[in-house]
Amino acid sequence: MTASATLAPRREGRPTAPDHRARRAHQRRRSLVNHLLVAPALLLSVLVVVVPGVLTAMAAFTDWTGVGFHANYVGLHNFSDILADPVFATALGNNVKWLALFLTVPAAIGLLTAGLLLHRRRTRTFYQVVFLMPYVLAPAVNAMVWLNIVYNPNGGVIGALHISSPLSSVHGALYAAAAVDMWHYWGFLTVVYLGAMRQTPLEQVEAAVVDGAGSWQVFRHVYLPSIRPTLLLMGVMTVIFSFLAFDYVYLLTQGGPAHGSEVMGTYAYAFAFSAFQFGKAAAVGIIMSFFGLIASCVYTWMSRRQLTS
Repeated sequence: MTASATLAPRREGRPTAPDHRARRAHQRRRSLVNHLLVAPALLLSVLVVVVPGVLTAMAAFTDWTGVGFHANYVGLHNFSDILADPVFATALGNNVKWLALFLTVPAAIGLLTAGLLLHRRRTRTFYQVVFLMPYVLAPAVNAMVWLNIVYNPNGGVIGALHISSPLSSVHGALYAAAAVDMWHYWGFLTVVYLGAMRQTPLEQVEAAVVDGAGSWQVFRHVYLPSIRPTLLLMGVMTVIFSFLAFDYVYLLTQGGPAHGSEVMGTYAYAFAFSAFQFGKAAAVGIIMSFFGLIASCVYTWMSRRQLTS
């Protein structure tokens, strides 16, 4: 047998042209199937979120009353009227106060409670269920419970202490409504923080204990750095929720008395369903969404910075 008749060995791992075309065809079919599976959810999001959002943004530049389809273009007139309204300044200031309260009080209580539950292995699940109950109840139920048990001057805690209800105070109504919302919210933060803490590597905790760290030092130097992404995420969500606050304020005070507890949510609601000025209500809604957009951008930037650091 001559050397020219000897077959050259085939290189392993290098696909032939037919194999390559078949692989590309398989990838195209798989990509098509994936797009078809995602299409219903994408279509639903477009119909429920994108289309109403675009229509709301368009309505903010009109004098639409919410009745019929007739509307006149007014440009930035709605925004200029809102920014010149002292009630809007009061509502925005109350939203900032609401944000300051929720970034501190429920977050601190949730972290403290989650740290305590780490050492309760047998009753941990029971406490989580109890703490989470106010969060899963409807806001209307929670508001009625507080109105009848706490803020009722004729039979509640307020009546027993013979003091006036804070809901009737211009300076106290906002904090009274925020107290109910914080009571409903901190249990949720507890469960979230506890779940994140339980993902902390046990080796880090044991190493800190061996080095002589106490409970507080372990919590501060091991658990807190471990759950930093969760703290960041919940902080951003708190910012968004604070500027969207509406339900508890409306159920307890309707923004009163004398706009003392007015927030941008109740301010927009009054324009839409009391004054029938949907254009101005849409403008307030855009301003509210703007703060949430800023919070989302900050979260994205900080997340990328953590990944690159």
